[in-house]
Amino acid sequence: TDLRGHGLALNPRTSAHHTKENIMAEKQTILGRITQLAKANINALLDKAEDPQKMIDQLIRDYTNSIIEAENAIAQTLGNLRMAERDYEEDVKAAADWGQKAAAASAKADSLRTAGDEAGADKWDNLAKVALGKQIQFENEVKTEEPALASQRDVAERLKTGLAQMKDKLSELKTRRDQLIAREKTAKA
Repeated sequence: TDLRGHGLALNPRTSAHHTKENIMAEKQTILGRITQLAKANINALLDKAEDPQKMIDQLIRDYTNSIIEAENAIAQTLGNLRMAERDYEEDVKAAADWGQKAAAASAKADSLRTAGDEAGADKWDNLAKVALGKQIQFENEVKTEEPALASQRDVAERLKTGLAQMKDKLSELKTRRDQLIAREKTAKA
């Protein structure tokens, strides 16, 4: 039984190389299919089916394959999220480090200026400016990373929720299949 007519056909990805945008788009596609499968009205599908047993078997195969695909997508998403969070934390730390270096250089310039060493003070002021520039650079990176992190966290949570729903539906399908088999055996007895 082909389920494309019921909007449940899967479209597996075959390309091994994806850009970050393609990966996010693929996860959105997987998320869409997970949502679609989780919301599928199994009873309505089975009532319309000529052979409910074949339909259930096909649905079980589709759900099983989609669950595997979703688990892979979640693993990839969580791996990417961990790397992005590490990068974010490193940038936060770098911004703080450069801020401390700028403050130390400025303090050194002030002490040299107080001691009458203008040339030395200017040198340390220039170093403070460089350090401030680096601090601002890392702070800007932190600001641009925050929305991407929030988005990745959201996608990961939605994938996890969808996966749990699909596993529940798969369990429901298996129970329904077992009930059909039991009914057939009872009818034959």
